[in-house]
Amino acid sequence: MACLNTLRSVIAGIVFGMAVFSAQAAGNSGLPEILTVNSQQPFDTVIQRLEKSIAEHKMGLVAQASASKGAASKGIKIPGNAVLMVFRPDFAVRMLKASIPAGFEAPLRIYVTENTDGTTSVSYRTPSVIFAPYQNADLDVLARELDPIFAGIVGDAVSGR
Repeated sequence: MACLNTLRSVIAGIVFGMAVFSAQAAGNSGLPEILTVNSQQPFDTVIQRLEKSIAEHKMGLVAQASASKGAASKGIKIPGNAVLMVFRPDFAVRMLKASIPAGFEAPLRIYVTENTDGTTSVSYRTPSVIFAPYQNADLDVLARELDPIFAGIVGDAVSGR
């Protein structure tokens, strides 16, 4: 029974990932505050460039999750799909000083999807959008510092700088 439940979970995750991938590939996330930048580079190259760019912008890659790697471990091939979770300790301290509930938002995420034509899409929500609902002036200041960092991370990775 546990094996059947695991299989159901894997299939549900794959179906969800493919649905999200389809929406991204069509350029319609359904959420206008999500910024998407497309790259002509293949998925694995964009992931490598993002990892490098995160470090160059003095941020930390806190974690990485990949539906496509998870599916591959079960012998299932789906288009490349990964979430990179990014933050830095000094920003975390400032965020939590401003608002303990805002800790829910960290680390901030960058979503990478492989398109059917071999290109890659990189999507993220700006920190200003993420922290706006907290209506906290200190978080707003922090977000305004983080916005150009995330734009730089994504821009440099997509352009190959």
